Amino acid sequence: MALATPPDPPFLLRDVAPGDLDDLQAAAIHLDSVNLPDDRDALARIIERSVQSFAGTLPKADRCFVFVVRDEAKGAVVGTSMIFAQHGSRRSPHVYFDVIEEERYSESLDRHFTHRLLRIGYNYKGLTEIGGLVLRPEYRGHAQQLGRLLAYVRFMYIGLHRATFCDEVVSELMPPLEPDGTSLLWEALGRRFTGLTYQEADALSRQNKEFIRALFPQDPLYATLLPANVQELIGQVGPETKGVERMLRKAGFEYAQRIDPFDGGPHFHARTDDIAHLRDLRRARVVEAQGDAGARARPLLVLSERPAPPFVLAARAVAALPDANGATLALPADVLRALALAPGDEAAF
Repeated sequence: MALATPPDPPFLLRDVAPGDLDDLQAAAIHLDSVNLPDDRDALARIIERSVQSFAGTLPKADRCFVFVVRDEAKGAVVGTSMIFAQHGSRRSPHVYFDVIEEERYSESLDRHFTHRLLRIGYNYKGLTEIGGLVLRPEYRGHAQQLGRLLAYVRFMYIGLHRATFCDEVVSELMPPLEPDGTSLLWEALGRRFTGLTYQEADALSRQNKEFIRALFPQDPLYATLLPANVQELIGQVGPETKGVERMLRKAGFEYAQRIDPFDGGPHFHARTDDIAHLRDLRRARVVEAQGDAGARARPLLVLSERPAPPFVLAARAVAALPDANGATLALPADVLRALALAPGDEAAF
């Protein structure tokens, strides 16, 4: 009896397409952030911007690249991740609070205090931001490690197009929020200076940050004056984002001693060229694997690029690493087929 054709990889990563709008909104419900809002019209604009970014028709500073992972068996996009080539400009700066430690000591009282200060800061020259990483709940903890693939494909793309991106990469992590999405830091601080709810300020900041510069105090604020439960939230990572923090630290990111001025979420950063996954990025010609790779086999994320949509195709594959002499990368036939690769084509991994 003839053997059935091996199935394609069950999950495929690629750039977002207009036809993904319904699935993208289904994923955005679980994040609903500035980068990936639960707003159909905004998501349609994000998709169009991404298509133009991958096509190279937007100025570098305006490019936003959206990646998705698709469950091939169900024909549905189940997760996303994003790269903003340049976050911060003279027109729309990157805004943050510096978290500063200040020590005070009274000799006459023999009392020592350490205070935390929050000082508003602006970055006008820009840095690259990664964000929008969300996976539908039923796919979290999957054996294919889909969240990790969505995170790593961004670093691969940055490495392959290094000139498009800035010398520093930042990730703004979600902090602990109330069950209704309220930020206690915003209620104790931002709302007092703007008169806006967290949701109103969050929505407004997607198009206009002028109100932050106009209404937020420019002098340092003593966090000591905030309620104790609010102070505890400053720079904390929310429970849903702990896995992202671990991945970032493993890649070489560290806490920048900066937080989001709205919700207090921590900013993690790294020099672009120091990110481990950029240093590990390699290219090789591909061939079809003949038999099992044996003891040398290891899981790889393999990526191919195309001149037309989909511009990027990537999938997890188990293969033997090429040796130092530049040997070819032997991939299973189903992976070659899914990534639209023919023997002799070049792939990154």
